[in-house]
Amino acid sequence: MNTDFERTGALTELTSYPQWAQDMIAACEPARRSVRDHVMWDLMSEGRIDPRIMRNFMVGTWSLIERFPSFMAQNLLKTQYGRSPGDNLARRWLVRNIRVEQNHAEYWLDWAEGAGVARKEVLDGRPPQGTQAAAEWCHEVCGRDTLAAGVAATNYAIEGVTGEWSQKVFDSEAYAQSLPAAGRKATLRWLQLHAAYDDTHPWEALDIVCTLMGNRPAPEEVEHLRECIVRSYASLHYGLERCLAYQYATEVEEQAA
Repeated sequence: MNTDFERTGALTELTSYPQWAQDMIAACEPARRSVRDHVMWDLMSEGRIDPRIMRNFMVGTWSLIERFPSFMAQNLLKTQYGRSPGDNLARRWLVRNIRVEQNHAEYWLDWAEGAGVARKEVLDGRPPQGTQAAAEWCHEVCGRDTLAAGVAATNYAIEGVTGEWSQKVFDSEAYAQSLPAAGRKATLRWLQLHAAYDDTHPWEALDIVCTLMGNRPAPEEVEHLRECIVRSYASLHYGLERCLAYQYATEVEEQAA
């Protein structure tokens, strides 16, 4: 029996993928929602985020943004052209998109400056403890795990949920109006590019993962992928919580002084 996977349906339809992938994604849904529905995006989209929280978020998330091309490069090193259809698909896709991610780092700095966080503070400021969890996890999984696990954890999980929360904030008129009118378009550029209106990156990543794994992977291999995806969501959620916790801790210290 041929166990290779070759997608025949639409890229952005979940039913185009094997049943094991559909079941795995459903099992990851609660963890994904913990990031997608986090209060951080409500604070931003309602135009009432505290400057200290925004600073924590911009500085704390910077390592993930800045290092994302290197995570993809780590996955690229695992590929061997001609070894399998999955390797070929992953190689072409990673080579094409690594340079794109480099531009996104510059757009992040533009967003930070427009939101009142100086570029130097993002580059050199001390991030709140715990906000590096997602970057550290991506470095681990892309450096030491399989190609499928690395792509699933980064380009599927992290890029996918980032597209969802970015759209919520970018669609908010209240957030746009909270930014200085001068340079507002540049400030919103990162959010605009990541808002998930027609972003196919996470779907392309899922296509790569399924092509690498085939139609009938071993149950323990699927479970490992699920754990990697959930850990990506969990590390993002933890980082967001630490951004909030440090602002509240500062308030307590100020009240006690």
